[in-house]
Amino acid sequence: MKVTEIIAQAKESGKPRFSFELLPPLKGDGLNKIYQAIDSLMPYNPAFINVTSHREEMKYVERPDGLIERHVVRRRPGTTGVCAAIRQKYGIEVVPHVICGGMSKYDIEDLLIDLDFLGIQNVLALRGDAMPGTNRFVPNKDGHAHSDALVRQISAMNKGEFIDGEPNTSHCTDFCIGVAGYPEKHIEAPNYLTDLGYLKQKIDAGAEYIATQISYSTEQILRFRDRCSEIGINVPILPGLKPFATKTQLNVLPQTFAVVLPQLLVDKVQACKDNDEVKKVGIEWGIKQGEELLREGFPVLHFYTMTRTQQVSEIVKALM
Repeated sequence: MKVTEIIAQAKESGKPRFSFELLPPLKGDGLNKIYQAIDSLMPYNPAFINVTSHREEMKYVERPDGLIERHVVRRRPGTTGVCAAIRQKYGIEVVPHVICGGMSKYDIEDLLIDLDFLGIQNVLALRGDAMPGTNRFVPNKDGHAHSDALVRQISAMNKGEFIDGEPNTSHCTDFCIGVAGYPEKHIEAPNYLTDLGYLKQKIDAGAEYIATQISYSTEQILRFRDRCSEIGINVPILPGLKPFATKTQLNVLPQTFAVVLPQLLVDKVQACKDNDEVKKVGIEWGIKQGEELLREGFPVLHFYTMTRTQQVSEIVKALM
C-alpha cells in the first residue's frame, strides 16, 4: 500500500497512526537490532517503516611503508536488503531512502528497478549529505545535484521512461514519492521563503507527500503547513518527531539540523541532573507535542528513532 493511501485511511478512520525511521546496521552487524527495534514497536501497529540510506565515506589507512591509502567505504550499506527483510518478516510497508549523494543516474535507475522487482512501492527521495569531512555537497559526475531532479527521474520511470531515452512499453514502476520538508528551513537555504520555493519544485516534479525534518515546536510545524498551503503545496505532511535524550543534544541538534529549540524545553533539559531525567523530559515533551499535532488534524506522526525505540514506544503508547 502506498504511503498516501495509508495517510488517507488514517484520516478517514480518525484513528492516529505512527511511522518510524530506522538505520541499517553497521557493516558487519546482522539484523538482530533491527528486529528487536521493530518487535518493540509492533504493539503500536506501525503504519510503515523508513530505512535510511548512507553515502560513501573516505577511510585513510597507513601502509607499512608510511604512505597513506585512501579507501571508499560505506559504514551502513544494505538499505534495500533491510527493507526486503522487514517486509518478508513482518509484512509492514517499507520506505527506503533514495539519495543523490554518491549515486549516478544510472545507479539510481538500477536501484529503482531492484525495488520494483521486490514489490516496494514507496520511496523517500533525498539529496543526501555532503561527503563527510567536506563543507558542501558535490554530486556524482553523472548524478543529481538536487532532489527535485531525483524526483523527476523517479516520476519518469513511473511513466516507463529510462535514462537512455528508450521507452518501456511493457512495464512501468508505480512508486509513491516522498520528499523532505524543513519547518525551520534547510541548513543550507538562505532563508525560509527560498527553502519553501525549493520544496514547491519537488512537489511540482512529482512528489506526493512530505516528511518533515525534526522540530520541537508545534507552532513552527503549523506555520510550515500553512505556508505550504499558501504557495499551492497541498500534499499530505508527516510531522517528524524525535525524543530529546541527552544534554549534549542542546548543542548537537541545532548545529546538525538547524532546529531552534523552544526555551521551555531548553530550561527543562538544563534543569535535569542526568540523562535519565532528560529522557523523561523527552517523553513528556513528545507526548505533549504529539497530542497537539493530532488535535490539529495530522493523521500520521513520523518518529526518528535512530533504532533506539524505548522513548518512542512510551510516547506512542500514551498517544494511542
